[in-house]
Amino acid sequence: MSKRLDRRGFLKKSLAGVSGVALAPAVWPASPRPSGAQTAPATIPSLPGRPLGRTGIETPLISMGTSEVTSVDLIRRGYDAGIKIFFSATYYGRGNNERLVGEALRSLPRESFVVGTAATPEGLNPRAGTLPKDLTAQSYMKTAEDSLKRFGLDRVDILLLPFADLEESVLSEQILAAMTELKKQGKIRFAGIATHGARPGVLQAAVQAKIYDVAMVAYNFKSANKDALAEAMASAAKAGMGVVAMKTTAGVARDKSGADPMNINAALKWVLQNPSVASIVSGMSSVEELQRNLEMLKDPALTVKDLADLDAACDPAEPGLYCQQCRTCLPQCPKGLDIPTLMRSYMYAYGYRNLGQARAALDTVEVDGGTCETCGVCSVRCASGFDVKDRIQDIVRLKDVPLEFLKGRMAV
Repeated sequence: MSKRLDRRGFLKKSLAGVSGVALAPAVWPASPRPSGAQTAPATIPSLPGRPLGRTGIETPLISMGTSEVTSVDLIRRGYDAGIKIFFSATYYGRGNNERLVGEALRSLPRESFVVGTAATPEGLNPRAGTLPKDLTAQSYMKTAEDSLKRFGLDRVDILLLPFADLEESVLSEQILAAMTELKKQGKIRFAGIATHGARPGVLQAAVQAKIYDVAMVAYNFKSANKDALAEAMASAAKAGMGVVAMKTTAGVARDKSGADPMNINAALKWVLQNPSVASIVSGMSSVEELQRNLEMLKDPALTVKDLADLDAACDPAEPGLYCQQCRTCLPQCPKGLDIPTLMRSYMYAYGYRNLGQARAALDTVEVDGGTCETCGVCSVRCASGFDVKDRIQDIVRLKDVPLEFLKGRMAV
């Protein structure tokens, strides 16, 4: 009971809402429309926004994560509704997502939108967060240039180093040299990191590097280290970095059935109570999700019901679907499985109901249906209380299903 009260006390710190935080309409400079370009809406809604660090960008509080987008139409609808930052990644659809985003936006005035992408260095180990020993600035520049070609745009506005969960990776001389040169050549405007593990020390290293302008951080009401993380985010924002939050809905569903869904708006509002957060990167796969996000922005202050819903979702008897990516499980597994990635795959399948994304994560792991059967009783004790063996045996079944069949399909 005392733990529940402590948690409730933390959530109540947000009762003041965002009334004391500046929520300025996002302002975007006009630019000449290129010949042959499509016609933009006569009036584009101005969504409440915040400064994205030292970039000079006033970003709407919601940005579009495009990992689940399958049509040009949804991206254009988001743009027409006032969303102006769109994030992709080289590993979304093996580069095809970048092509889709580029197709949706390239006919629009270039200064009216911002494109960001997470470019994965070849040979990066997501499990450990380590960069390959033979990485060079030139090889990473080529990775970024390949993304630029797929977008078909004159530049990428924000280039992120993904899986940046180790200080030494963030401070890599080769990465920093590549980011510096890409800026100099005008191929990117801003450099950043994306950290799934959300370790405060990584944010401190990013500030120390002085080359990064943006930090994308996994941050939500269930973050185990939310206090230390909020402090590190505040320090990064004070140093001029633009902080954007991802994984903000903590897995969406409370269990694999999806029968008792989480109060998603409350989860998003909770993140926005942190004034260091410039924008939430919200993955959207439908017009309904887009509309729900926009509706939430009309009144982002937390209500008493919101707080009660979040408190209920923190019940330790219900571990939920969100993996903290803390990696304490890794040394416990006798087979050395990449359990954090497997748990992410499980969350994508049952939380977001996105089997294609679940399979994409699963395909980065060497595992099969019989991997856990020979161990008997699982020796792994998850910090979040997951039944690790059960979840692994459940999710690896996707390995036997053709990838093309899974795209666009939902778990049932």
